[in-house]
Amino acid sequence: MNRRMSSRTISLTSTFLLLAAGGTAACDNDEYTDEGFYCADSNGVIVDEDYCDDDNNGGGGGGGFFIWHSSGYRSGYPVGTKLPAGGSKFAYNDKVSRSKFGLPSSGKISNGTVKTSVVGKGGSGYSGSKSGS
Repeated sequence: MNRRMSSRTISLTSTFLLLAAGGTAACDNDEYTDEGFYCADSNGVIVDEDYCDDDNNGGGGGGGFFIWHSSGYRSGYPVGTKLPAGGSKFAYNDKVSRSKFGLPSSGKISNGTVKTSVVGKGGSGYSGSKSGS
């Protein structure tokens, strides 16, 4: 038995497909990024991650160490390496910034940590910003 499709059925199907395509396009933007994190000095030279451990008595080494992040940082850079240009930084003991990026609010963050699907944090590392958040 053949059934004829009414113009209303075709119209609804077309509308659904257009909405589905628009929804997919809206989800395919650059709001989601992977960020790499490193403990480094103010010049972006990687130091031992113990310097950014605010739970470590005697660690932290004062105020001269930062957590640097960028979507351009990969894991595996050794201590002493200057991070590639384009990253951003925040103070190692800035609990709000740590939480904003999905990191523990205190304690050690391993050098080369990569957080996936960081949403709209504004610190993708390609902005050229060198100032803290």
